[in-house]
Amino acid sequence: MTDKTTHANPSKNRTPRHRAREFALQGLYQWLLNNEPSSQVANNIRSAHGFDKADGEYFSSLLNGTITTSVELRESITPLIDRSIAELSPIEHGVLLLGAFELKNHPEIPYRVVINEAVELTKSFGGIDGHKYVNGVLDKLASNLRPEEVGADARR
Repeated sequence: MTDKTTHANPSKNRTPRHRAREFALQGLYQWLLNNEPSSQVANNIRSAHGFDKADGEYFSSLLNGTITTSVELRESITPLIDRSIAELSPIEHGVLLLGAFELKNHPEIPYRVVINEAVELTKSFGGIDGHKYVNGVLDKLASNLRPEEVGADARR
């Protein structure tokens, strides 16, 4: 496999944190499809080509945190989606879980950054218009989870 086929969007300059999100999404995809233990998923992903360029600590936080709190995260996004969780593509499902986890547990990251990263992941790995759906759902979730931050941003 060449480096150009390793990532869906190889021309972008990806930061270690963005790479951690990419690998976390790949881990969530594997977990959603195979229902493997998070430790096994993490080990598989850590051995992937290019992982050394990712923020390994942030990857672990994202993957383990998202899997551990997945029931709670699903409960927070279910009222905001127009279909059942089972009808979401695995990429949309994984990105929504990842974005929900970051919105909920990483207030130091501006909500717009969390949403933008989720949109970029969906553009890279998901279907044609999946990024629009993810953007809309996470925008509503941000209003629910971070009303002060979203409100302050709207007043600017």
